[in-house]
Amino acid sequence: MAARPTWKGHMKISLVTVPVRVFPATDAAATIRFNQLHSTCQTRLQQKRWCTTCDCEVENTEVVKGYEFERGRYVVLEDDDLAKARTESTRIINLERFADMASIDPIFVEKPYYLAPDGAIAASAFAVIREALEGKAGIGKLALYGREYAVAIQPRENGLVMYTLRRKNEVREMSAIEELDQVPTEVNGAEVALARQVIANFEGEIDLGDTVDQYQAELRSVIDAKIAGEEFVVKEEEAPTKVVDLMAALRKSLDSVSASKKTPARSTPARSTAARKTTRKRKQA
Repeated sequence: MAARPTWKGHMKISLVTVPVRVFPATDAAATIRFNQLHSTCQTRLQQKRWCTTCDCEVENTEVVKGYEFERGRYVVLEDDDLAKARTESTRIINLERFADMASIDPIFVEKPYYLAPDGAIAASAFAVIREALEGKAGIGKLALYGREYAVAIQPRENGLVMYTLRRKNEVREMSAIEELDQVPTEVNGAEVALARQVIANFEGEIDLGDTVDQYQAELRSVIDAKIAGEEFVVKEEEAPTKVVDLMAALRKSLDSVSASKKTPARSTPARSTAARKTTRKRKQA
């Protein structure tokens, strides 16, 4: 299924304006989701809007938006009222500042979107802007889902990727975490040096394509077992060992890594669905 745009408008740099479309860059369907059922009959529950004053269910056509300006007092906003709040960012992403993406603290990066030209005529100008942004990120604003976001746009493959950014007042200060007061300001230099040796043995290129959501895979196995009327056997987990002597634990880690490098690795075939089923027990009738 072709991706559907979330927003249509223009991207602007100085006097240059390019029609663009904004698309979600993430896929929520990749995560297992559950429905709420009635435990007695396993019927999917419906969410109903209920008015406690009129003691009745309210139809969608009778629902309006209200803002509580005093406790228990609301002002009703119609669609025409909402349409009046039309800042430039509701229709134009105006890139007013440019910086290296590395200069943006990752804690402020919220959600990614893809940008594409809106129509064949816009494609040429879009490509020029993409090339001109190489190594940089354009900073602007975009009104989306009822609020205005600061955004960062940078080149990616043959398109552009846009990140919505959190504002400073949306990020908590680390000083609010009282447990961090227990962290010492001075550490053992020998332990740090040994820890760096251990870490150096695991350095390498990061490829998130190689990562697997093990929890989702395990959850899928549990679901498959329930569908097949089988019992999923849970493996016993060993409790993590408490580190009493940090230096000894670091040396043991370093020795373990060195030993594994000397021993040729065996290729372990992935377990098939049929093999996984051998770990399940048929339910007793």
